Amino acid sequence: MTRQILVVDDEADIRTFLVAVLTKGGYNPVTASNGQEALEKARENKPDLVILDLQMPEKTGTEFYRHLSKEKSLKDVPIIVVSGLPGRHLAIRKPVCVFDKPIDPDEFLDAVAKVFQDHQ
Repeated sequence: MTRQILVVDDEADIRTFLVAVLTKGGYNPVTASNGQEALEKARENKPDLVILDLQMPEKTGTEFYRHLSKEKSLKDVPIIVVSGLPGRHLAIRKPVCVFDKPIDPDEFLDAVAKVFQDHQ
């Protein structure tokens, strides 16, 4: 079964990079460019994991997370934070891990695989 991963980042080049890395790793990425679009896609696609930037227009990553955590069918979806913001580890309650930009693709795929091992 191919795991579906929602990639949420307002930077198109970051989304493209993460989609390429995740696809190479055998995952099925879906993208959103802001928190509002991400919430709609999460409801529609029920992802197995969310890769989340924090600073975005319309609805920030933190605002997206607050809405996601209130939805019964989505509240337990694991989150990997990808951000250059200071204090980013505090913005989301219990992210499974936090990555700085730029991202090492091998380290990133290892972290994604570990999420799925830990959340079976």
